[in-house]
Amino acid sequence: MGKRKKKIFNTKSVLAFIALAVIVLFVIGAYSAYRVVFMPNVVLQDEYTHIYIPTGSTYDDVKQIITDMDILKNPGTFFWLARKKNYPQLVRAGRYRVENGMNNNRLVNMLRGGMQDPVRVTFHNIRTKSQLAGAITRNLEADSAQVLAMLNNPEAASYFGFNTHTISLMFIPNTYEFFWNTSPEQLFERMHREYERFWTDARLEQAQQTGLSPVEVGILASIIRLETRRRDEMPRMAGVYINRLRRGIPLQADPTVIFAIGDFTIRRVLRRHLAFESPFNTYLNKGLPPGPISLPEPYVIDAVLNYEQHNYLFFAAHYDFTGYHIFARTYSEHRQNARRYHQALNERNIMR
Repeated sequence: MGKRKKKIFNTKSVLAFIALAVIVLFVIGAYSAYRVVFMPNVVLQDEYTHIYIPTGSTYDDVKQIITDMDILKNPGTFFWLARKKNYPQLVRAGRYRVENGMNNNRLVNMLRGGMQDPVRVTFHNIRTKSQLAGAITRNLEADSAQVLAMLNNPEAASYFGFNTHTISLMFIPNTYEFFWNTSPEQLFERMHREYERFWTDARLEQAQQTGLSPVEVGILASIIRLETRRRDEMPRMAGVYINRLRRGIPLQADPTVIFAIGDFTIRRVLRRHLAFESPFNTYLNKGLPPGPISLPEPYVIDAVLNYEQHNYLFFAAHYDFTGYHIFARTYSEHRQNARRYHQALNERNIMR
């Protein structure tokens, strides 16, 4: 009887030991799994960095990118979890913000879900389509040559309601957020939506009252933007040009001549410049040029839409070089103003 009790006790002890061992192994395994999944694994010198995954990348490409960046304390645990979560079949291109102390689970979920950190795209002070393409793609994966090709593509321009001279007006200068891997086609679609959003019913009605289409308003604004940097005189200057357009008088805008020549270092437009043959030369051609000579900011467009009604037909740069202009109703009055400005240029030895 005593031996039997002893045998039962030994059996229970063994079972208890096995149970305890299983529990310990389970706890160790659970803790190990927890460490692999949830413990910090990203080690950075700074608060954050970005992983750039180009369009068309495979899982092997991503592995190489992350390995080369050397941002993981234990790369093996990350790649193990990535396979467990089926990331190799769910690779998404983009720009991803990786923070110091990030764990594997969060990093895998972010990459697998395509949760990108958008980039800010800002463009202003643009004169040519080449400048526009370069400014837009500075922080994007897309190549500037691809964007420029679309700007010069008649079919692409026509699709959005423009031509190759006017298509750049669709890009209203501002700051926008894009995903890094936005394609040129997606870029154009987005800018077209922004353009239509800008041209509200109120602005369209104002344009109609000026007698100009939105594109013509943009072209005129592109001239005014280069004629003056003083916002408070832009509506008055717009009134001058609208008066000339309505009376069939050539605009005779110096910035259009400079744009036609393509030499933006010219500070003084001379007689020989005025004879340069180009549809953009508003000394030789009546009406607006065929396209913008710069990209006007929203406030310049609004200055045209809210143009000042007056009887001025001329203006000349002020001889005090404050950036303001002197406005005139008659040509003789204008000649006197222009003479004083040219004299000031001579005194400063500005000959070209």
